[in-house]
Amino acid sequence: MTDKKKMWEFPWRYKESIAIITGIIIIGFILQLLIGKFNFLLFSSPVNLIVGGIIILFLILFSFARKNAIYHWFSGVPFAVSLIGGLLILGIVMGLTPQLLRVDPHDSSALTRLGFRQITSSWAFVLVYFLTLLSLGALIVRRLIAFKIKDYAFYFNHIGLWIILFAAGLGTADIKRYVMYVYEGEVEWRVYNDNGDVLELPVAIQLNDFVMEEYPPKLAIIDRNTGETLPISKPDYFQIDEKRPSGKLYEWNISIEEYIHEAIRNSDSTYYHMPMPGSSPAARVRAERNGNISEGWVCGGSMSQLYMTLPLDSQHCVVMTQAEPKRFMSDITVITEHEDDVNAQVEVNKPLKIGDWMIYQYGYNTQAGKASTYSSFELVYDPWLWPVYIGIILFALGSVCLLWSGNKKTKKEDDVE
Repeated sequence: MTDKKKMWEFPWRYKESIAIITGIIIIGFILQLLIGKFNFLLFSSPVNLIVGGIIILFLILFSFARKNAIYHWFSGVPFAVSLIGGLLILGIVMGLTPQLLRVDPHDSSALTRLGFRQITSSWAFVLVYFLTLLSLGALIVRRLIAFKIKDYAFYFNHIGLWIILFAAGLGTADIKRYVMYVYEGEVEWRVYNDNGDVLELPVAIQLNDFVMEEYPPKLAIIDRNTGETLPISKPDYFQIDEKRPSGKLYEWNISIEEYIHEAIRNSDSTYYHMPMPGSSPAARVRAERNGNISEGWVCGGSMSQLYMTLPLDSQHCVVMTQAEPKRFMSDITVITEHEDDVNAQVEVNKPLKIGDWMIYQYGYNTQAGKASTYSSFELVYDPWLWPVYIGIILFALGSVCLLWSGNKKTKKEDDVE
């Protein structure tokens, strides 16, 4: 009968790996309490390139000890699985805890002090991330030294994953984000940094036109004295829909006799269609309750014209809510130093990529709505985007190759049987 392997006796397996990762995470929490979150800006270029070179040099030198038990454990499956488990636990914490871009310096709650509000900047995450980078790199180097062409799927998969981890982590410090406000017909290339200083970017934007599409607004009944929407406990709204022009609103039967989405006041009590800045939705409404009928125009108003309500009695009236944006888009021309001018339409979830810059539709003058004279854009500079793409392609290619080789092996086994 053989003796049971003792803890910390080589070769190390899962128990030792889990204990070490747990200790690393605890050390991370202690560092978080003592010195605060990790500052990734310390790795701004060229520091991240130097650190990357040091990591690669370390992995090459470390490979000379590949026959050592420590090296086999460090580049082995138990340690890799434990690292993934540590990242998974921190990821679950990140999913369960609201993540903040900026933390209130006066917030002294336990979750904030331990870094749970900004997991990716916490020392626990950073330490596990760097260990994962080193462990995966050690495994890749070990397999490359014993290179076999039949392991091509492994090389694609693991090298792609290592590039993704490296570029997404150390490349974070080089990402720059700015918000640029551009007025229609004007060209803008200046932004403000966090300190309020004016910066001139190598990218300029000319706003040719700002276009907004809106949903039809809603009708509501309010108390004329308090302005509260009724019923107070659960306000009722009637969605204007030309396919369903009538329905129930609070205690009244409502029907839409006429609806104009872009309306301008024609007189004190009527409207006509006129698509122009300042126009707003208007509807001729008929309301009936217990034989009492009220009919007239209702308008939500805009910055250019007043709203209009329909009185029902001495206490109640019908009002129209502001139309909610359905889609807003900016027709722009992007001017750069080294490329031809680019004409494009940018909208939410449809950004424009120019070189290392991504241009996103960010906002507009919400008070003016579709009559907004300016549009705001978020410009993101990410020089590490292409390495991430390369890593994703290699990783995906390796995964497909692993599936293909696994399926091929299964077919051979079936043929043997």
